[in-house]
Amino acid sequence: MSLHSHPFRGPLFMVLATCSYVVNDTMMKVATEALPPYQVLMMRGIAAFLWGMPLLLVLGYRGSLPLMFERRVLARNLCETVAILCFVVALANMPIADATALGQITPLVVLLGASLVFGEKISGLAMVLICLGFAGALMIAQPSGQGISIYAVLAIANAILCAVRDLAGRRIAGHIPGMIVAMSAVVVVLIAAVIAHVALEEWRTPDPLHILLLAGSGFFLIFGHFFIFMAYRIGPTSAVAPLYYCFTVWAVISGLVVFGHLPNALALCGIVLVVGSGLAIVLHDRRRRRLAPVA
Repeated sequence: MSLHSHPFRGPLFMVLATCSYVVNDTMMKVATEALPPYQVLMMRGIAAFLWGMPLLLVLGYRGSLPLMFERRVLARNLCETVAILCFVVALANMPIADATALGQITPLVVLLGASLVFGEKISGLAMVLICLGFAGALMIAQPSGQGISIYAVLAIANAILCAVRDLAGRRIAGHIPGMIVAMSAVVVVLIAAVIAHVALEEWRTPDPLHILLLAGSGFFLIFGHFFIFMAYRIGPTSAVAPLYYCFTVWAVISGLVVFGHLPNALALCGIVLVVGSGLAIVLHDRRRRRLAPVA
């Protein structure tokens, strides 16, 4: 069975993407406690570049390197850049649970955009399941409710721009490898982070722990970029986008393992709701496609 024909590959890649991103975010969150946010972003980008370029060469993509600057690849990754510039500031100044919760509007925007731009149909049951997943995400993250701050606005802007990024990625030609797109995102964000750091911040000398954290963050960032791009490339949006809610599940696991925070009863119910709604919509989409008449 080919990569594109397997019904669970797209959803699986989304689960792996959200896991990779949360590991990356956790390491960044720890680093921003001592370092300016754009310096953290810049150092992470350098680490990701040092991890990713040898990998591209080992995979035999030397001849494909110019495609990192192909017009549609750049358009996707410019959205990624503005999104992460917003998010890193929000992450440095908000609880990670609040930032995660605000990010959960992304799949709703993606599905709405896919319906308007690509003509994809969304069933009523799928929309109900998506809303249940969103409710579960809020139950897990439990925002503090202290009002809308500039950092909350930045987190919401990040979520919308991530949706635009994912929709733009759908227009990238199929012959462009996913790792090329991922490394292009690393390079474009790194350039923007350098400019933002030089313009807005003063350099702080990192200690060995921060260097190690950001080296690890860069490693997981590459695979987050790769898996989320491939998820939307090979899977239908209606089956892939709802599993974006797995961000909240991984965030709870991260909070427990890294910060020693045990989810309360409401959060545990939210995890069940997120996982259940995500699996249900994937199975519903698979059944709908199997029963669809063949032209």
